[in-house]
Amino acid sequence: MSRLNPSLFVRSATASLLALSLLSACGGKERPKADLAASQITTIGVNSYLWRASLDALSFMPLTQTDSNGGVILTDWYVNPQNPSERMKINVSILDQDLRADALRVAASRQVASNGTWVDAPVKAATTQKLEQIILTKARDLRRGAISN
Repeated sequence: MSRLNPSLFVRSATASLLALSLLSACGGKERPKADLAASQITTIGVNSYLWRASLDALSFMPLTQTDSNGGVILTDWYVNPQNPSERMKINVSILDQDLRADALRVAASRQVASNGTWVDAPVKAATTQKLEQIILTKARDLRRGAISN
């Protein structure tokens, strides 16, 4: 009968236990809980109600850039299927951490199709004012909902 090398036996036993513990972790049905602490203490640089309301109001448009710390939302060109000869691009700036009308600025660009190319066209002031009003109303509704809960 051969004699066992004690150090080889210990290394082999340790490796076996490690492999067994790793395998037993894979077979369990319970998943590890995610650490949510980081998301709970993270704040954005602008009013969160205005931010969420802006994203909600522009959710039908493709977004090209969002910066919650700087309060900037830029959309790509959006073509309304009911009016394919016109497209719009929206830029929203949130300027403050307070929920105020002057903390929101909306700018729009508009183009119309002319002879197969897109040509810049004026945007009615009422268009951006209406979008600002929609965002402000949504933000106030979000705030009321948060207070009542």
